[in-house]
Amino acid sequence: MIKNKKIITVKKLLTNDKLTIPYYQRPYKWTLNNVNQLIDDILFFNDKNAYRIGSIIIHEDNGVENIVDGQQRMITFLLIAKAIIKNRKKELVEIYKGTNDYYPKVNWKFSNQISQENIKNNYIEIERRIKEFDSKTIKFFFEKCELVKITLSDLSEAFQFFDSQNARGKDLDPHDLLKAFHLREMVEISDDKKKEIVRIWETMVTDELSGLFEKHLFRIRNWSKGFSARFFTKKDIYVFKGISPDKHIIVPFAEPFRITHHFIDHFNENYERKIDLQYKHFPFQLDTVILNGKRFFEMISFYKSKIQNIISDDFERTSEYLKLNQNSIAYKILKIINTYPARFRKGDKYIRNLFDNALIFYIDKFGFRDAEKAIEKFFIWAYKLRLEHHAVQLATIDNYALDTFMFKLIRETVNHKNIINYNIDNIKKDDIRSTKNEDIIELFKELKYYDE
Repeated sequence: MIKNKKIITVKKLLTNDKLTIPYYQRPYKWTLNNVNQLIDDILFFNDKNAYRIGSIIIHEDNGVENIVDGQQRMITFLLIAKAIIKNRKKELVEIYKGTNDYYPKVNWKFSNQISQENIKNNYIEIERRIKEFDSKTIKFFFEKCELVKITLSDLSEAFQFFDSQNARGKDLDPHDLLKAFHLREMVEISDDKKKEIVRIWETMVTDELSGLFEKHLFRIRNWSKGFSARFFTKKDIYVFKGISPDKHIIVPFAEPFRITHHFIDHFNENYERKIDLQYKHFPFQLDTVILNGKRFFEMISFYKSKIQNIISDDFERTSEYLKLNQNSIAYKILKIINTYPARFRKGDKYIRNLFDNALIFYIDKFGFRDAEKAIEKFFIWAYKLRLEHHAVQLATIDNYALDTFMFKLIRETVNHKNIINYNIDNIKKDDIRSTKNEDIIELFKELKYYDE
């Protein structure tokens, strides 16, 4: 049973001398990326009345408050506070009038070598970044950065509550954190308009949202930039954060996006649209800068529909969407990869994801231009990997996507012919390691990519 639940500031938490990290907690493993993300968010939101960072779960035991969940964030808060105290004493004196109300009273010691190393490295990085904090940001950090503090009196209940939070994805699923972030960016939009904008998002179940981000959007964005994309976790949500076009922070690279953002709204809201009945969607691209706020939700709705059309289980529907000739080899490829018996094996599903994402990325950039030839090329490129391996793991396709540069090529080229003409060596009969892929092999033979 929850004994207490309340919103509490970073200062209140750090000045609580009863707050401890129990022996059963895992080592401190936050990376420089995690730390910089947190600092970036503090700097970004420092003009808000408050910034809700997350939650902390406490087990209260004989007057001691043991942290069950939230210790990684809390240790980082302590490091930031220590860096401010060491490097920004003048500002602290001005803010707190010579008192030390802000001074941390927690007394945590770390014997684990992993914790010690990460604390050392992260503190050095925080000291580098702390010069970006002015008096306003320092006060915001201590007084306006908040957490939901949940206190339970029974340890087993505390762990059960933590597990149930994880199981339900509350506060922990990456897409939920993104939703909260981008909703906060829509401060000038009415609640009714917000509901309308996130309507399609709300109709998607958790598994559908998770799959859209992890299997497609995250992998395409990362692979196109030369980064690994095996699992989409909380530490990766920065991939879907970008610029805020309504903020008056103007940098050169953001200008085209800001102009397009405002022009699209102006065009669609113009009275002339009542006459010509035209409507323009924002010109989203999978690998470009994310626009925070309403454009993010529009983007997710846009790609949900587009991706469903391209990778439908109904190959007839996909071929119709892609405008394929039913007598083409591309049509035959779609039919076979949707029907061959071994397609449900884990490795074959990974290969299909590789093929799907290459096709999605190509269509997103070049439309249906030479779509049939693109399908042939992506089929040979992806399924050659299947034939050459007895077992295909997630790491296999991740490494292949990076090593062969296919996604980077799609991103960087301005001529789709460079993809159509991408060279792939024939597969030799003796190099085939997979089984139950006779239909795939026959397609390789038909496309002249098979050597006896």
